[in-house]
Amino acid sequence: MATLRLVPGTADAVLSALSGVLDGTGTPFAPVPDDAAAAVRVKQAAAPDEPLEDGTAVVLTTSGSSGEPKGVLLSRDALIASAVATHDRLGGPGQWLLPMKPYFVGGLQILTRSLVAGTTPVILGRSFTESAAQLTGARRYTAMVPTQLARYLDTDLDALRSFDAIIIGGASMPQQLRSKTADAGVTAIPAYGMTETGSGCVYAGTPLDGTSIDLDDGRILIKGSTLFSGYRLRPELTAEVLRDGWFRTQDRGEFVDGRLRVVGRVDDVVISGGVNVTLTTVQARLLEHPGVRDAVVLGVPDAEWGTRVVAFVVGVPARDELRDWVSQTLPRTWAPRDVVELQALPMLASGKVDRQALLDGVR
Repeated sequence: MATLRLVPGTADAVLSALSGVLDGTGTPFAPVPDDAAAAVRVKQAAAPDEPLEDGTAVVLTTSGSSGEPKGVLLSRDALIASAVATHDRLGGPGQWLLPMKPYFVGGLQILTRSLVAGTTPVILGRSFTESAAQLTGARRYTAMVPTQLARYLDTDLDALRSFDAIIIGGASMPQQLRSKTADAGVTAIPAYGMTETGSGCVYAGTPLDGTSIDLDDGRILIKGSTLFSGYRLRPELTAEVLRDGWFRTQDRGEFVDGRLRVVGRVDDVVISGGVNVTLTTVQARLLEHPGVRDAVVLGVPDAEWGTRVVAFVVGVPARDELRDWVSQTLPRTWAPRDVVELQALPMLASGKVDRQALLDGVR
């Protein structure tokens, strides 16, 4: 049975280890972040001293933004299938700029696509514009999270325009950001996927070739060649989410004009004072307020209400103003009972909001 080795989570180390597992000469590996606390979580989830599940090429650890991190088993075939399907959708292989950490699936897949395409990736340096200028390929690609895109729109617009396509993943892309990006002439493609799907597997609402999407009472189901093999040393959890080849995600969605629209997580509907409240709908309404720059809405356990709806807001509006704003289009009972003002939302290295840190701050 194969063994698993830990490698530093630097671009050079991951690229070297990845090259080996893709061409069949290397040893399965798990990349370890340079952050000490994150490294501990990765080592626990990867369990390098335990026998490795057959067919595994890479073990990636989920970010744990809303729960316990898990080791995700990705095969060589799944990694390659994702890279090939991505290039097919984008119009052909190209050269990639890596502005993300390679120990998360988005960054790892940029390196995989580069190896599959036979191109040399450019690693982001101190300047996005200077890094983009180093690309020499006929087609130029990159991928990033929405927070990065929003920042570069203000500081590196010409560099963004130079890319044939920019994949946006890791978090939902707010409508305001989509509009601003389109108006600026930047080709940004919102992608939906996760570590378990080998990175994005649905681009602009349409599955990549080889991927199928279905809904089970609103829950998004995914089937295809890019799927993970299971969770490291957790066969019961694997059996719970992988059924008959379908991956049962924790996300809810709907089909609009034949395209998938992600509407939130399965646990985004909470009962507060006997009323069902859809947290993502409240969050979307808050983001429409001209004084709100960013927001997340969570349910917090409460002795009186069962679950208390709390809004974490980056902006200037007062609590009562925001409650009234929500109540203009949604039931008053959906309005957040508490509003926590922040200078910025806490983020994980993956680009996702650290929901656990927010919850820990209000309990």
